[in-house]
Amino acid sequence: MATSLAFGPFRIDGGAGILFHGDQPTPLGQRAVALLALLVERTGKPVSKQALIEAAWTGQAIEDSNLTVQIAAARRMLENAAGGGSWIETLPRHGYRYVGPQVAIGGPGPEAPTLTWPGKPSIAVLPFSNLSGDPEQDYFADGIVDDIITGLARINWLFVIARNSSFTYKGRAVDVKQVGRELGVRYVLEGSVRRAGGSVRVTGQMIDTSTGAHIWAERFDRASADIFALQDEIALAAVGAIAPSLRRVEIERVKRKRPDSLDAYDLVLRAQPDVDSGMPERVAQALVLLERAIELEPTYALAHGSAAMCRHCLFLRAGLREADREASIRHARLAILHGQDDASALTLAGFSIGMDGHDRKAAFTALEAALAVSPSSALTYILGSVILGWSGEAEQAIEWSERGMRLSPFDPWAFAAFDAQAMSHLLRGRYDEACRAAYRSVQANPAHSITYVQLAAALAKLGRLEEAAAAAARVRELHPTFRYSRQFAAVHCAPALAQCLGEALRAAGLPQ
Repeated sequence: MATSLAFGPFRIDGGAGILFHGDQPTPLGQRAVALLALLVERTGKPVSKQALIEAAWTGQAIEDSNLTVQIAAARRMLENAAGGGSWIETLPRHGYRYVGPQVAIGGPGPEAPTLTWPGKPSIAVLPFSNLSGDPEQDYFADGIVDDIITGLARINWLFVIARNSSFTYKGRAVDVKQVGRELGVRYVLEGSVRRAGGSVRVTGQMIDTSTGAHIWAERFDRASADIFALQDEIALAAVGAIAPSLRRVEIERVKRKRPDSLDAYDLVLRAQPDVDSGMPERVAQALVLLERAIELEPTYALAHGSAAMCRHCLFLRAGLREADREASIRHARLAILHGQDDASALTLAGFSIGMDGHDRKAAFTALEAALAVSPSSALTYILGSVILGWSGEAEQAIEWSERGMRLSPFDPWAFAAFDAQAMSHLLRGRYDEACRAAYRSVQANPAHSITYVQLAAALAKLGRLEEAAAAAARVRELHPTFRYSRQFAAVHCAPALAQCLGEALRAAGLPQ
């Protein structure tokens, strides 16, 4: 199915399985959405009952009456929202056909809103082009950009967009003025990397997004062994173009300590995409690389922090094994011990200490230390919002999630920020807002079971039990061993939230 199908006032998000009316998600269940998507994608063409059943009930033998019920639900939604009850035509003894408004297929969804500039200089560093002629070197080019962003984010007076949002532009021809509008920044840094043998060539240029004018450009040729010094040099040159009078203390903040082993650094770079995935099978692959990095450099804080996050994922999503929980806490403590000047390591460690070690005070000591090192650390705010959400600190959880999302508007961890908002609104009795946040979480990460947990609870609180049951079925599909009481115990859920969520999940049909 296409990523996006737009027709009339509606849009189907294929990845999330959600029908939107304008920019608002509708409550249409996933099976009805799947049926509607197939019909709309084949606009004007007959679609057999068997093809429709396979789309919504893959591999299952069901009665035609189930198909009739779901088609009726789709028709009601179209009719109620836009008078489109006649857009799905019945073809007796054959199937159905979509005959509604013209369909736009494959678009990215609604246009991103324009963000205003913050009250201080702001910058986004876009992925550098890999000119090495070897796609396997993409991770190296990405690592250079990631490190430059990390250095810039340590400067207090600079607003720096997080890597996770900058990298959504990878592989795309972009208009820097559009990037400036979408990310809400004045400056964009872009460039290229060529790695050959033992040498590296990096070019960089900074552009003012308000005018499109180049305000700085430079080429750097260095030995591969000097990669850390090169990254610092580019970051300092970039920030010097914005504010030429850099103080010595700011220069020293950018020139931070790095791992002694380039091989360990390389292994952590290779592991990063799998660490960020949050999927058990992928974090297990990342752990192999991270453990090798730790063998090479036992005091490598980011390797320990990343390993802690991987073990947290395995604990919460792959059986609640005590060995994974203990390993998460052990790596987190080592990350804190060796990473007092590493915001990423402190953030990942703080999250594990708070979620798996149930020590919220120690967690926020680490998170606040991370923000002192890097005020632009979006992930710190996002993961902190999750801890606050499960702790029942509703208003602060919402505040932290929103701050994280402003620093990284397109972050792959957005689902976690929306989850924090959903559970917080639920706890405060704001069920419509909880439902909207949960839908946005599902849209951000339809492969993660916790997003559907929040959606099932919000729908149940609104009395929409049929839709809540559909969301609960998706939880069981993604996480067959899910039991909400075990989940609450694992994350040390606040008693008031556990009671509120538990009642809703029981009504949705999820097992205790």
